[in-house]
Amino acid sequence: METMGAPPASAWVRLLRSYGPTPQNLTLFDEYVAAAVDRAKVEPIKLATPLLEAMVSHVESKAPGSMLIAGTAGDGKTYHCRALWTRLGGEPKAWAAKGNVKELQLADGRLAVFIKDLSEFRGESSDLPLLRLEKSVLEGDDSEIVILAANHGQVLDRLRDLGERHGGRHPLRTPLQECFLQAGPAPDRLAVFDLSRTTTRKTFEEVAKAVAGHPQWSNCSSCTLNADGRICPIDENRRRLLGEADGGQLAGRLGDLLEIARLNGLHLPVRDLLALCSNMVLGYADAKEAKENLMTCADVAQIQEAGHVSKACIYANAFGANLPKRRAFDGPVFKAMAAFGVGEETTNGADGLLVYGKDDARLQADFARLVASDPIYGATPDYLAAQDDYLEGYEGARLEVGAAAFMEMLEDQRRRLYFTLPDDEPSYLRWAMTVYRFAGDYLGIISTLAKKTQVNEAVRARIAKGLNRVMTGLLLENADRIFIASSGGFTQSRVSVLCDHETTARRQQGTGMAIKLNPMTGRPFLEVQLAAGETNKVDFDLTPIRHEFLSRVAEGALPASFSNECLEDLLAFKAKLLRKAEIVRRNGVRDDDEVGGEDSAITLDFIDIEPGGRGLVRPVTVRAPA
Repeated sequence: METMGAPPASAWVRLLRSYGPTPQNLTLFDEYVAAAVDRAKVEPIKLATPLLEAMVSHVESKAPGSMLIAGTAGDGKTYHCRALWTRLGGEPKAWAAKGNVKELQLADGRLAVFIKDLSEFRGESSDLPLLRLEKSVLEGDDSEIVILAANHGQVLDRLRDLGERHGGRHPLRTPLQECFLQAGPAPDRLAVFDLSRTTTRKTFEEVAKAVAGHPQWSNCSSCTLNADGRICPIDENRRRLLGEADGGQLAGRLGDLLEIARLNGLHLPVRDLLALCSNMVLGYADAKEAKENLMTCADVAQIQEAGHVSKACIYANAFGANLPKRRAFDGPVFKAMAAFGVGEETTNGADGLLVYGKDDARLQADFARLVASDPIYGATPDYLAAQDDYLEGYEGARLEVGAAAFMEMLEDQRRRLYFTLPDDEPSYLRWAMTVYRFAGDYLGIISTLAKKTQVNEAVRARIAKGLNRVMTGLLLENADRIFIASSGGFTQSRVSVLCDHETTARRQQGTGMAIKLNPMTGRPFLEVQLAAGETNKVDFDLTPIRHEFLSRVAEGALPASFSNECLEDLLAFKAKLLRKAEIVRRNGVRDDDEVGGEDSAITLDFIDIEPGGRGLVRPVTVRAPA
């Protein structure tokens, strides 16, 4: 129970704090949710169960066999399992009672056997739920439907061990492995619901709304910490996350970053998204004033008296800047956010605005509109004072204490700008303040392909130019042709001046390059068709980092200076194209080569570069000496 005089939302804030990046966040495990909520006497955070209806329909269809609820740690497997138990008529108290196996008699006569978490079984005791699963799936026993919740790797490891102890490979292991890794079909009589494929930017939006829009926040309206002109940083942050001031721009741009991370292959489960949102609302940069860098209501009065509300900046909290680096990098979500370099990456225009904008007559209007308009986290008294010390202080202060303090604040201001800059601001481009400067174009490709419209011509041309520069190692400007070049053999030579094949950079008459959308991954891919026929094409998965690589190369960056891994991926793609070009040539699809003959002459296509950087193919006939 709350003590007399405690802020009215303090119990809820304590519960939310336990979801944050603290050393002890047991509340994030579904098994502890009911107990924690009961102690706090507040409503739990209610999240969507995207696969629940499909699970209920499967059970009600009386389909034979059993069910596997799979995913990674924190995807909500037990949460879905509990929700399914309740929907099928199970009592919440029975679920909360001790025991990892729950049984429920269904109306159709079958016994539903819920196994809440396979990891709770140790050693050979894990054989018991798997043997019940075998009986249902492999032996055709329809008296039970086993509903098993398990991590991908865990269930595969347990099946491997069980198979080895019985002298062979378990018959469910290979099909499940293909189902998890390659989106293959589920084994017969086993319905697989993989929660790791359901986490998208929509999931984050739902989590953010569930946290920032929770009914318990209504208690803040009667709190003295939020009255008489006082700014409660907790309430301020949750309002900004909810989008009350910017129409949801903060959440939308955060969703962009999380989507880029997902399309790069990083899976962020619901547990991590909860930790992110909790830290955004409660994060505080000084552990002396807020234990473990997360505020409670009891900390707010002291923070207000000290005039340190700006240390709770939600824009810095989004990147875990309030946390010690070690603790921030322990969490995959903050590690992923830090990888964007927001706060460290910048432009001359942005830094000119933030450093000189208050005093420069040419920038004062922009400074007032983009920085001074936010007195809480923008042009705060602390920031303005540090700015003056940096610009006007004596040289020793600028180089020592003053510079260090101001540079830390400057990083936070860059983060704030990323989230608050208007979309139509030509002088300050938000994606230029990240390491993914072309990420906006990448998301635009996905959006246009999903609408079945044409990719922006400038974006397509830049990809083609980047491809040509990697394929040849030359500073070509061509954006309408793709040169598949070699150095005379299937080597990994970085400079290739022999054109083995030439095709259009846009699909024409069945050949050339096309940009398509992979419905399984949600990512675009390049499809280069060298000749008519399904077998004469090569695909290249265009991840965000590969797109960034091609775009940077097209703009003049040296390939190896950005990502050696991407360069190797592109050279492997080039090798596939060279092999395919050789096959096309052997099959006689191309007939423009003059090979052999009575005079033993051979024609080679060399790539010449004109003064403007445009490449041209120049045939050169080589004859063997007499």
